[in-house]
Amino acid sequence: MPLAGLDIAVIAFVVFVILVLFAGIKTVPQGFRYTVERFGRYTRTLEPGLNLIIPFIDKIGARMNVMEQVLDVPTQEVITKDNASCSADAVAFYQILNAAEAAYQVSNLESAILNLTMTNIRSVMGSMDLDELLSNRDTINDRLLRVVDEAVGPWGIKVTRVEIKDIQPPKDLVDAMARQMKAEREKRAQVLEAEGARNAQILRAEGAKQSAILQAEGQREAAFRDAEARERLAEAEAKATKMVSEAIASGDVQAINYFVAQKYTEAMTAIGTAGNSKIVLMPMEASSLIGSLGGIGAIARDVFGDAGPAQPPRPAASRTPTVRNPFDPSRTET
Repeated sequence: MPLAGLDIAVIAFVVFVILVLFAGIKTVPQGFRYTVERFGRYTRTLEPGLNLIIPFIDKIGARMNVMEQVLDVPTQEVITKDNASCSADAVAFYQILNAAEAAYQVSNLESAILNLTMTNIRSVMGSMDLDELLSNRDTINDRLLRVVDEAVGPWGIKVTRVEIKDIQPPKDLVDAMARQMKAEREKRAQVLEAEGARNAQILRAEGAKQSAILQAEGQREAAFRDAEARERLAEAEAKATKMVSEAIASGDVQAINYFVAQKYTEAMTAIGTAGNSKIVLMPMEASSLIGSLGGIGAIARDVFGDAGPAQPPRPAASRTPTVRNPFDPSRTET
């Protein structure tokens, strides 16, 4: 059945409405921003979700990803401040904060950020010595981040991080650094060994000093005690001599005999106990010793109170031994 003119018009209107709705309703996914252009001029930015624009007048200009993105920086050859050549590669993280500025202020956004980062890597690292370059990577990252972020600010971009991944000096420099490190470690080992030897010598000297001090103190104490003993012995000897003198002064013959017999006996004991005495020459009167011994016995009986009367000593002549004359063996003396 052929369609009537009214039916065709209705169908055409429905199709037109569908096209208008399709052209005027825009859905923006999360993490993206769409710019709207009216006759080629930027008007506004569409947020994530369902948005309406004027069909056939407004159109979508740029679809910008506002999520944080990573940009791999290729390896760069760098000449350091001390004319050392090394290579370095890095990685940069950035995020679009203003979609309109990122879309219309710069052309080819990623290439611009990449070239800017590479240029600043050569600039920052070239102003440092090789040793400083290898030991201050955090400082390099901070300087790169500050310089690059300030440069991309007018583009509506925020550089969140710039990290140096690897720094590779030439092989000959690596070998020289290894030798230097070995020499430094050997130097520290020798210094530590010398310090240990010095400390050991100091400790030994301190020990010898303390030992000498203690030994001197011991000798001083021994000398003091020896002097004290001699002093007491002298006092005792003086006291005994005084007592004997008083006894002599009072006419006590027994005290005199006791004193003489004691000294006589001590002299004979010393002669008899000598290790090299084989023959004893006695140029003295032996009967005197015997008489003294008798006097000692009488004194002992008087002191300890013997019950019987004291027996007088026998005459010394009856007990006098015969002593051979050492100069003429054929003669004897009594």
